[in-house]
Amino acid sequence: MRNKRTILALMMSAVLLVAASLAWGADSSKSAFLSGVHKKNNVSCADCHGKTVAVDDNETALNKNCKGCHGGFADLAEKTKEHINPHKSHLGETNCTACHKGHVASKAYCNYCHSFAMKIPAMGTEKESSDKKWVQESSKSAKDQKSARTESADVVVIGAGGSGYVASITAHDAGAKVILLEKMPITGGNSMLAAGGINAARTRYQERLGMHDDPADMVKETMKGGRDKNDPELVKVLAYKSADAVDFLVSLGADMTDLVRSGGVAVDRTHRPVGGAAVGPHLIKVYRENAAKRNLDVRVNSEVVQILSDGNGRVTGVQVRGKHSGLYTIKAKAVIDTAGGFAANNELVGFYKPQFKETASSNQPGATGEGVALAQKIGANVIDMEQIQIHPTMGGETKVLISETVRGSGAILVNHAGKRFVNELTTRDKASAAILAQPEKSAFLVLGEDIRKSNVQIDGYIVLGLVQQADSVAELAAKMGVPADALTATVENYNKAFAAKKDPEFQRQDIPRPVNGPKYYSIWVKPGRHHTMGGVKINTEAQVIGKDGKAMTGFYAAGEVTGGVHGWNRLGGNAITDTVVFGRIAGANAARFVKDAK
Repeated sequence: MRNKRTILALMMSAVLLVAASLAWGADSSKSAFLSGVHKKNNVSCADCHGKTVAVDDNETALNKNCKGCHGGFADLAEKTKEHINPHKSHLGETNCTACHKGHVASKAYCNYCHSFAMKIPAMGTEKESSDKKWVQESSKSAKDQKSARTESADVVVIGAGGSGYVASITAHDAGAKVILLEKMPITGGNSMLAAGGINAARTRYQERLGMHDDPADMVKETMKGGRDKNDPELVKVLAYKSADAVDFLVSLGADMTDLVRSGGVAVDRTHRPVGGAAVGPHLIKVYRENAAKRNLDVRVNSEVVQILSDGNGRVTGVQVRGKHSGLYTIKAKAVIDTAGGFAANNELVGFYKPQFKETASSNQPGATGEGVALAQKIGANVIDMEQIQIHPTMGGETKVLISETVRGSGAILVNHAGKRFVNELTTRDKASAAILAQPEKSAFLVLGEDIRKSNVQIDGYIVLGLVQQADSVAELAAKMGVPADALTATVENYNKAFAAKKDPEFQRQDIPRPVNGPKYYSIWVKPGRHHTMGGVKINTEAQVIGKDGKAMTGFYAAGEVTGGVHGWNRLGGNAITDTVVFGRIAGANAARFVKDAK
């Protein structure tokens, strides 16, 4: 049996690593050091900080003054000459200070996942930073530090990704005082990177198209996709509340009107913005706007280092380490854990799945698993921690995930011999296994002009340099390095299957478009780790279950930090459903618990 202390130590190491990268200690040399053009132009402390020179964890005054001097994102996007425009990206309008620093060398936040050769004005140099005594704060454990202050709230939510925003908005609208905490310098979590859409059955958008999708079928396909290892009661909640989840998103201002099919599903169930825009950035923008309208207390650079409890299974609040404010306590009647998964934690992934440790991760850098560790420390049970999903189509050697909706729009998977080798709409685990069974352990997505036009995300992949294009299939084959006659025959056979509405070779359920010209495109892909199905055990009320099998009082969880919903393999499109359905349940029940307690 594995040593539980070892597991916790691995997970908590993520907490310390992120804290060290984001937190800087107070030192008198701060005011004496400025980097880049701030230094050259003799910018004073008051120019950026104001008269008090105080900095809150959100760095509110700094960001306000940045925009006052340099303009807003739209202004800067117009001036940006980079091939990749960082001021007009899927991250949306984040804090300027996520990239631009006053006292240390600046760094493009994009490059946590990408490797763009960006030159940031006022970048400064690493040498400038290291020459000064302004050093990172030592990573003391929470027990070795004293809280600087104590606050109170009805509900504290840990992690400002999709689940966190949904839970916070729901609890707020039910009358609770909510504080939403995010350890990273920007909100969004992995939801910001979601590309496909939200699966939902029996929605008004399906009905308008004459589709009569049954939630019972969604239950069956989700269970089958998860190899029947899912908690069936959680899956029923996921499916039967999925249409309400779409209506909730639309009520917030989201566009969920376009429909496409994801792997392992027999109908067009994946709802997304019109034109095929990535669902994640769209939803996070909507969530941020709704949080701002409600004046929700959202704090970035604010890492929860301990969940507080009375020792009898009842949570009482959290301890937070703020980037500038240091350690402080928030007393709360309810806590909702929405801190996400751990697919970006190489050591923890390697502990559970050694064969996956060296694979690339599609996750944002904060997906390191401490939300599970913090819950375990106060007695929460966990489930399916070894179930780590590999996504079949990541762009070559990059961390960019090529959305499953590209295959859903009609693209085919072709090996280095120029031939199809798998049903493109099979489940992710089977598609990944089929690619890894190829001698090169990689493959190509091949598509035509109609498919490209149906999915605006493909244009983004073109901008990122991930797409090869040609005027003929033979020319494309030459660029791919595959036999032209084989690829030509593959495309011709697939187009015949489209015309016949039947795929005799691989029994693909849906062929919405042929691979046709005038342009042809390919994307080199290989599998990479994407989602962790395991996590904190919950019940259908989103209550966290303790090791004694009982619901913990005032403690809720939702999203990728939980286990049981997806079993041993998650279907594409079900993650956003999970965040919205269980985020709403957690928020509503936490607010109700607070009201009853009062």
